[in-house]
Amino acid sequence: MGRAPAGRWLVLIHHLPPKPAYFRVRIWRRLQGLGAVAIKNSVYALPKSDQTLEDFQWVVREIVQGGGEASLCEAQFVDGLTDEQVQALFHSARNKDYDQLTHETRALLESFSGASEEDGGTRAEALLQAQRLRKQFSQIIATDFFGAPAREAAEGAIAALEDALQAPSRKAGPTDEAWREKMGRLGGLRGRTWVTRQGVFVDRIASAWLIRRFIDAEARFRFVSPKLYSPAPGEIRFDMFEAEFTHEGELCTFEVLLKCAGLEDPALRSVAEIVHDMDMKDAGFQREEAPGLVRLLEGIAMAHKDDLERLERGGAIFDGLYAYFRRRRPSGG
Repeated sequence: MGRAPAGRWLVLIHHLPPKPAYFRVRIWRRLQGLGAVAIKNSVYALPKSDQTLEDFQWVVREIVQGGGEASLCEAQFVDGLTDEQVQALFHSARNKDYDQLTHETRALLESFSGASEEDGGTRAEALLQAQRLRKQFSQIIATDFFGAPAREAAEGAIAALEDALQAPSRKAGPTDEAWREKMGRLGGLRGRTWVTRQGVFVDRIASAWLIRRFIDAEARFRFVSPKLYSPAPGEIRFDMFEAEFTHEGELCTFEVLLKCAGLEDPALRSVAEIVHDMDMKDAGFQREEAPGLVRLLEGIAMAHKDDLERLERGGAIFDGLYAYFRRRRPSGG
């Protein structure tokens, strides 16, 4: 008989003693901290890797030492749940984490914005809270195995908060000279490898379209896991942590690229406003096109797991959107 294919998932099946109650809570918190999702009662899953295997092994040991029973399996779903449905469980869990963080961050930003700039105590307290939120964001990223869509809004909210908490003399956005200096440091942008996170969605799809259509027609794209990636010579990162091009203050990556490249096309400005509203979820421009367009991109993401395919399909949508704004005449014209 042929050897069965290796499973994509690790599944922990456990039975905990009814007492003490705190032990059950401790194990639940441990699993939550690892980013595991419940497939059903007492059955938890993680994507298979050396790290997740070690994490689960420690939990198994803890359960057994506490008087419970636990089994760890390498699994491949062949009936019932599909891989896509299991991955959706991870998206749902991390989206909930990111949404809560985004809400808390924006509430703090609103509270700070209403305080006097001379109130040093308020600034100091807000800085401490911002550090806590940034740490919490990093902790969520560590268990975001598949790049949940809500991450981008949370990242943008934290960036906006940190920008607002800078000293007043530094709070102003980058000047045109600063943008040009940044471009000068990067050198030429033609024929480069552009790197971003796997599982491309709104801002990354739009930014890749902008790059290939208006900045680097010979661009090559590479999609990586941020936790495993180390920059290579000649690569330019976008819309990921510590990237050369990513969220800055209240600007999404698409807007940053537009500014840095000096693209003044009004049609692109309209596209940028729509991308901002889809990505930042702050209704900054209240573009009526945003809700419908994000549903189209969600459909592409659900139908196509390959990132290059997502870029091709999404790029066609942005081609049409750009053509519409290019040919649209001002009312009364």
